Amino acid sequence: MNGAFLYPTLPRGTHRLRVRALNDKPPGNTGYVLYWMQHAQRSEDNHALESAVATSNTLGLPVLVVFVVTDAYPEASLRHYRFMAEGLRDVAAALSARGIPFVLKHGSPSETVSRLAEKAAYVICDGAYLRHLREWRGRVARAAPVAVAEVETDIVVPVEVTSNKREYAARTIRKKVMSRIEEFLERPAPLAPSRQPGHIPRWVFDDALDPGDPAALCDTLDIDRSIGEVSWFLEGGGRAAKRRFEEFLADRAHLYEENRNEPAVSDTSYMSPYLHFGHISPIHLVLRMREAAHHDGGIRESLDGFIEQLVVRRELAQNYAYFEPNYESFEALPDWAKTTLGEHASDQRPALYTLDDLSNARTGDEYWNAAMREMRITGYMHNHMRMYWGKKILEWTADPAEAFSRTLYLNNAFFLDGRDPSSYAGVAWIFGLHDRAWPERAVFGKVRTMKASGLERKCNMPGYLEKVEQLARRAEGRQPERS
Repeated sequence: MNGAFLYPTLPRGTHRLRVRALNDKPPGNTGYVLYWMQHAQRSEDNHALESAVATSNTLGLPVLVVFVVTDAYPEASLRHYRFMAEGLRDVAAALSARGIPFVLKHGSPSETVSRLAEKAAYVICDGAYLRHLREWRGRVARAAPVAVAEVETDIVVPVEVTSNKREYAARTIRKKVMSRIEEFLERPAPLAPSRQPGHIPRWVFDDALDPGDPAALCDTLDIDRSIGEVSWFLEGGGRAAKRRFEEFLADRAHLYEENRNEPAVSDTSYMSPYLHFGHISPIHLVLRMREAAHHDGGIRESLDGFIEQLVVRRELAQNYAYFEPNYESFEALPDWAKTTLGEHASDQRPALYTLDDLSNARTGDEYWNAAMREMRITGYMHNHMRMYWGKKILEWTADPAEAFSRTLYLNNAFFLDGRDPSSYAGVAWIFGLHDRAWPERAVFGKVRTMKASGLERKCNMPGYLEKVEQLARRAEGRQPERS
């Protein structure tokens, strides 16, 4: 599948190595160029979208963008659907302004896209790492009668460019990513479609959903509503993402390096939910941070730490999900971690809590309870507390494999950025992934521990408790978010 004819036309700013042919079929010469938007839910800085427009212009055919919402997305609830719907509202408005038709469908993503592909001349999709998303793309590539290509646009350096195997720590991937970063740190040039959408068959728009009202859209879906939306705190969409990041650059980025491990303050970017849904490009974030650092010495001091988290650590997680078939399993942990946790499985725990206790923040640890409350009411948790939160679940559960399952369940249920490579790698880190062996201790064995005394020594924990109380009061009153 290396023939040049398989590759779409690439706009300026899109590296050829971002493209991967998913089948060996030639393009057609009638119909439309179909961009299946799935992971990259945005209209700007989207290499897959711009490649679809460029290809449509080359073929002299209209371009069509489709997004398929399914009721059955794994582990998703109203919280996740509402955030996503707010992003789709922005996508629809922005594409309309560019003269690009957008159709929002309801059903099975792979089946719906396969039907639309029957009349397409070319199909382009964005990249994916999780198993079910890759399976969806594989089904479409097999069913489509024409060429299907994947264009990576949600990480800086494409995962297979960085490495051809699972990496074992940040130290093993850092040089590989950073040595290629400048080569891929380009925004795609936005293009105007040269062919009018009137040439697209009318039946394509049958049964299309209206993306203009996120709340109404969610009301039409048969989804889990047990975990409510958090738009009062984090509104979804590209506009909200960019607004928040500009506020971060103006008010807090100069404090990021100093305070990124201080949960009592909010000197982080809050970009992880937006990255999860593809509402904003990591390339945009890196380039804007660099621009700001050029004019502000304080931001310049934070730049390296920000890129370490956004690029190195995030792409280490993508590498893990891509190359480890059992990324959601305790069995995927390093052998040394499974062995040492097994050897200490019978150690007496300081306390044992049920999953219901944990879900409802009913433990004897006020710091942990506050972290769980932050997670429940906002869909977000400061990363330093997120590590402590997971370590305590391991300590309070009789079996380490059960602790892993509980941590992953709670993570995916309540976090807006759950069900993500970074989440799977982050949960596994609690149990030793991407880490080294430490001095042996009860329960944890050689896996790294975190203690309340450490939080008290390094962080302003009374300040954090008060911060969560304020969030709870605002959540109860549904007050507008103020950064």
